[in-house]
Amino acid sequence: MGEQDVIDLLVIQHSQIRDLFDEVEQAPPDKVEEAFDRLTRMLSVHETAEEEIVHPYARRKLDNGQGVVGDRLTEENRAKQLLLALHKGGVDHPQFWERLGELRLAVTAHARSEERYEFVKLRANTSVVERRAMAAAVRAAESLAPLRPHPGTESATKNVLMGTPIALMERARELIRKALGRRG
Repeated sequence: MGEQDVIDLLVIQHSQIRDLFDEVEQAPPDKVEEAFDRLTRMLSVHETAEEEIVHPYARRKLDNGQGVVGDRLTEENRAKQLLLALHKGGVDHPQFWERLGELRLAVTAHARSEERYEFVKLRANTSVVERRAMAAAVRAAESLAPLRPHPGTESATKNVLMGTPIALMERARELIRKALGRRG
């Protein structure tokens, strides 16, 4: 990716998330769980990085950014709750497809709000150097982010204190499962 603007990086990720929703919805029955796992991972990692890096920075740069950032964090918590419920119920749950549609609407509206309100203001109030540094920080945060949703950790402090140890445990479990040839 080289030197990239954090806003461009996050908008690209929003597009990838929309593609992953399509992938889940279009997957043959025996591939839905695998596609849903990819979507879950992307959403969890993406939101964690935003919560650790982008939103705190926006809050400082945007006249404390309370309304803009606070609204995004509320949306993220709702999406995490929906994703967690979906994940717990599994792809065979009778309401999986209905709940997936609800999650897609929530995530799409959230991404649109970020792009329209937070990112526009952030671009106007930061330099190219700041945005490139944030992109590097986002990539680093994503490498340590939990692979599953954890509602209630919508702050940088909570993500670092709780998210990083959880992420390490989740990644270790994933490696053990793969070594044993097991799924989920």
